[in-house]
Order: sequence, then C-alpha cells, then structure tokens
Amino acid sequence: MKHTRPLIFALTLAIVGFPPPLMASESITPRAVVELYTSEGCSSCPPADRVLYELNQERSDLLVLSYHVDYWNYLGWTDPFSDSMFSERQREYAQHMRERYVYTPQAIINGEHVVRATQKQRIGDTSNSAEPLHDIATLMVENHEQQQPATGTITLQSLSAAKHSSPLKLWLVGFDREHARDVRSGENAGKRLVHANVVREMIDLGTWNGSADERTFAMKTAGDGGVALLVQQGRGGPIIAASMVRF
Repeated sequence: MKHTRPLIFALTLAIVGFPPPLMASESITPRAVVELYTSEGCSSCPPADRVLYELNQERSDLLVLSYHVDYWNYLGWTDPFSDSMFSERQREYAQHMRERYVYTPQAIINGEHVVRATQKQRIGDTSNSAEPLHDIATLMVENHEQQQPATGTITLQSLSAAKHSSPLKLWLVGFDREHARDVRSGENAGKRLVHANVVREMIDLGTWNGSADERTFAMKTAGDGGVALLVQQGRGGPIIAASMVRF
C-alpha cells in the first residue's frame, strides 16, 4: 500500500492538466567534434550539408555542428543562420593552422584535422583515428522541454598540467536539430537545403585553469537540438574535451 500515494498523485496531475516535473538531462562525451563551416549562399556547400546530415543520422557518438558564416551574404542571399562570430571562429582556425584564407565548405575535426567536407568516409575515419576527447566535463541541462532557453550546470574535473600548457577556453554551444529551407536567390536559388545541428548561439565562458570547477549557465536562445560544451586550447587550437546533451 505504501506505493499508492505517488500513483494517485501522478494521476491527479494528469487529470487536472499539470505537467509532470521536468527531469534534468545529463551529457555524454562524444568520440569527436566535427565542425562544418558552410553557407546557404555558397554553391559548393549543399553536398557538404548532406554529408553532415547523414553523419548526424548515422553516428550518435559524434558531435557534428554546422556553423553558417556570413562572408558570402553579399552574393544575393542572406543566410538566416549566419553570424560574424562563426566567421571569426573559422578565421582563428585558419590563423592557428597557418592557412592563407578561409573557405566553404570546410570540415574541421577536434579543432586540428581539416578534411574535405564532402568526403563522408574520410570524416568518419579521421574521427575514429583521432585521439579520443577527455571525459572531464559534465553538462546537466534542466529545462529544455519547456521550449525556453536551456539552463543548467557545468561540472569540470581536474586536468593534469601535462595535458595542457596554458589556460583553456570554454565554449557553450546551442544548436537546432534540423532546418529545411528553400533558397530563393543567390548561387543556390531554387534549391531546398537541409541542415543538421545548426549552431544558433555560441557563448564564450572564458578560460579554465584545469582545476575542478562547477559553473551555472543560461542560454539566450531556445534551440531544439541540444547544448554542447567545448574545451579548447586557446582560440583556434585543438579541442581536447567536449560534452553534449541532445534534446
């Protein structure tokens, strides 16, 4: 008889229309982070967008992220997902890797391996052979089911000094699961493009010295795909750890 009261309480909530209490979602550590730099204004990008979409469907162990840059918006179509912050992030990679210019589409794995963005097999193979990301960060997301900007807690385990030579950058990324859009002008006019894990918000959480730490966070945008934490060596350096919660 001691279990009847919780059952009656749950039935009462269902009858009167109150939603059940929200359960926090705990993160997992991906095998690798695949960042695609793309644009709806780039005629070479749709095949890479399809590759990323397929990888996201097939590889639940990967964190794939689609960053839409803004430097092609002048070609006649303004990408609604583009942001100068994403273009700047790609430039930081280019500077770190001593590349002369940025381009789309470009796939970067764990912040240090550049792979042709349309070569699905090679992206998968490189993700498998890359050094595994450190399992040192945990995200606890509290309220994503309310279609409001996610809030939660970040827990960081201590990291030995041998694994990093300088303060690490923490990035919090919010993304939408999928977008299908009809492009009406520009180089992709008349095409229907499908994007996976479109980054809608990227928050600079500052640096981390490798000591055990706990922080709270609050997104500004209500993304429906998930939230991820990237732990990176400086701006444009390798990603050494990541944590993600899929919605």
